[in-house]
Amino acid sequence: MLHLLKNLLKPAFLLCLLFLGFTATAQDGTIYPLENPSEPNAILLGTGGVADQPAPETWFRQWGDPMARNISTATLTPFLPAPGTGNGAAVIVAPGGGFSWLSMGNEGWEVAEALAKQGIAAFVLKYRLYPTPETLDDFSAWMNRPRPAPASDGSATTTAPSPLERDLSNQLEDAEAAYAMILDRAEEWGVDVSRIGMIGFSAGAGLTMHATLHSQTMDLAFIGPIYGGMGAVDVPKNAPPMFNVIATDDFLFRGQFGVIDSWYKAGIPVEFHLYQNGGHGFGLGNPGRTSNRWFDAFIHWLDVNKFLVKAKEEI
Repeated sequence: MLHLLKNLLKPAFLLCLLFLGFTATAQDGTIYPLENPSEPNAILLGTGGVADQPAPETWFRQWGDPMARNISTATLTPFLPAPGTGNGAAVIVAPGGGFSWLSMGNEGWEVAEALAKQGIAAFVLKYRLYPTPETLDDFSAWMNRPRPAPASDGSATTTAPSPLERDLSNQLEDAEAAYAMILDRAEEWGVDVSRIGMIGFSAGAGLTMHATLHSQTMDLAFIGPIYGGMGAVDVPKNAPPMFNVIATDDFLFRGQFGVIDSWYKAGIPVEFHLYQNGGHGFGLGNPGRTSNRWFDAFIHWLDVNKFLVKAKEEI
C-alpha cells in the first residue's frame, strides 16, 4: 500500500483490510450480501444513468471477492505510484462480470495496486451494467440458473450474443470518458499521454476490444484482453499492440485463436499466452496454476516494448 500518494493511502489500506476479510470468510461459491463500500477515491465520470434500471447499485461477495451489480453511475478510481517511482505509463483496468456485475476486487483494485507497484498509474473503471434482479435471492437464483452445455465440437449451443454483439454504447461511453479524464489530468497524475493502455478481464476484455475496434476518441497505446473472447475480428489499421492471455480450461477458449490470427494477419504486434490451466476469472492468479505468472510476463512485455522507458532511464 505504500505505493499510493498520501491522499490515497488511508482509503486504499481500508480496501486492503476489506480484501482480507472477504478472503477469510467466503472461499466457496455462495453469494453473500455486502454493504456498499464508500469508495472515497472514486471519481464520477458524468456519463449518465441506465434506462429501465429497477434497483440501486448493490454489492455482494463470492469466492471471497467484492462484486458490484446494477451499476448505473460510472466512476474511475486512480491507483498512483509512490512519488518518484512513476514511469509515466498508465492503464485503464476494466473488471469483468458478463456486463451484469463487476468483480471489483480480483479484477480491479488488486490488479491496479499491482500495476502501481510497477510504477504504472492505474485506473479502475466501474462501468455501467445491464440490470439484474433487485433482491439478492432472486439474483442468486438467476446466477445459478441452468446454462446450455458446450456442443461436442466445443462450440457453444446457446444463441446468446457475444459481448461484441451486445449493445455496449453505455460501456464504451464510460471507457471514453475515463480516457478523456486521464488526458485532462495527465500532468497531475504523472501520465505520459502517448503511453495510455487498457486491460480488461472477461467482459472487461470484451469492452477493451470493443473500445479498440469502435472508439473514435481513444488512442490506446496497448491493450491486454485477459481471458476474453477469442473470435476473429476486423482489425483497424491503427490498432495498438496486444497482449492476450487465456487458459486451455477456460470455457471461452474452445480451441479458438481467431483474435490472435486477426492481429497477426494485420501485421500488428501481438503476444499470446495460452496456459495449461487457470480456468476463468483467475485475476492475478490462483494457487498451483500455470497461469499465475501472466502478470510478470505482461510487465516484461511492456518493458521490452518501451512502454516503461522512463523507468529504465532513471536507473
